[in-house]
Amino acid sequence: MLEIQDLSAWYGRAQILNGVSMRVGQNEVVALMGRNGAGKSTTMKSVMGLLRQTGGAVRYDGRDILGRASHAICRQGLGYVPEDRRIFGELTVEENLEVGRRPPRPDAPEWGLDHLYALFPNLRERRRNLGKQLSGGEQQMLTIARTLMGNPRLILLDEPSEGIAPVIVEQMARVIAELKREGLSVLISEQNLHFARLVSDRTYIIEKGQIRFEGRFDDLDANPDISRTYLAV
Repeated sequence: MLEIQDLSAWYGRAQILNGVSMRVGQNEVVALMGRNGAGKSTTMKSVMGLLRQTGGAVRYDGRDILGRASHAICRQGLGYVPEDRRIFGELTVEENLEVGRRPPRPDAPEWGLDHLYALFPNLRERRRNLGKQLSGGEQQMLTIARTLMGNPRLILLDEPSEGIAPVIVEQMARVIAELKREGLSVLISEQNLHFARLVSDRTYIIEKGQIRFEGRFDDLDANPDISRTYLAV
């Protein structure tokens, strides 16, 4: 579904990614793990066309998308949930969702309001509230739900568990499991090993812009030095 090969990226003269390669298969949840500043968010922004200084190759469903405009990438069926959420604080929950509405796709699940409210009961209860009146966890749910209104086939979640209450983290894990059951592929940028383990099939670990580990969590458990070296705070 998504294949990244030798991806490099720069902010000005500073090279942040150096030859990142990874893949996300059909109906698979993959975690990209690492500390703050390791290159997780930069990887996602590069995939979504939000950085202009990039090199290598990014293929989605067999098509090269590196360097294409972000709106064109989204129209092909990629959804992106940024770390900073970017909800519209002066719009209601329901108005935020309507902003993200896109026509149905023949090869993707269709998400409407009733479907999303079943997935996120908190949002149904707060649908008339303004975005700025929601808790951090509810804002995260709203951002994911708004992205799903675009009917993506693959969704990129940047730090979905950061700064939200443990009970919401557990709810978020159930949501991601449901997305997989619906047929979506998911790439998650994450620092929380417990959360990543709950939701992911495989993991990549990135440090200083390079992939240092690829495998399943059983493989990671068999090599505790890797977690200590690249994930411990």
